[in-house]
Amino acid sequence: MDFFEVIAARHSVRTYRPDPVPDELIIRCLEAARVAPSWRNGQCWRFVVVRDPQIIDRLAAQRVYGYPINSWLRSAPVVIVACADPRESGKHDDLPYWAVDTAIAMEHLVLAATALGLGTCWIGGFNEETVRSLIGAPPHIRVVALTPLGYPAEREGLMGRAVKTIARSHSRKPLAQIVHWGLWGGTSELPAQDIPPGARGESQPG
Repeated sequence: MDFFEVIAARHSVRTYRPDPVPDELIIRCLEAARVAPSWRNGQCWRFVVVRDPQIIDRLAAQRVYGYPINSWLRSAPVVIVACADPRESGKHDDLPYWAVDTAIAMEHLVLAATALGLGTCWIGGFNEETVRSLIGAPPHIRVVALTPLGYPAEREGLMGRAVKTIARSHSRKPLAQIVHWGLWGGTSELPAQDIPPGARGESQPG
């Protein structure tokens, strides 16, 4: 796949085959994250590679908003926990860049995984203190996101199908709703035929 095919192919996978993920593929994903840009090149991110089934089970068992919304995580052979050390980043106005930095690196990892035929799912719903305790991170470390990493099952499980339906995860806004040309409110002068496929809001992978 070329780069744009990778972007189009990425989607949230919530059901995995039990096959282990080779170390070399995990390292390639982590290397993609390592070279991401960051605030003054502070590289505040830290990644914890969890392969212990008992820890994965406890990550999956967390109740968020009163529900075990990540119970499907038990099917993943690997979970990557993306963390940040805020001391190695900065702040612009009220925006803490440790979250931005780590999110950029995490997306590098997710796209690399897609290119390697692996599935991921960005998880933002978790109890930070619980996750921090489970991975043994010190108190000053922030947990930004989690993702499973593994080979997607041939058929998405019931939970995965339900979440995609509720979240309308195949839907994407057209460029006209998210892009302003020149100034806020400015519209494109591109002829309709010049707008690339997908930019009009067609369904995308979830």
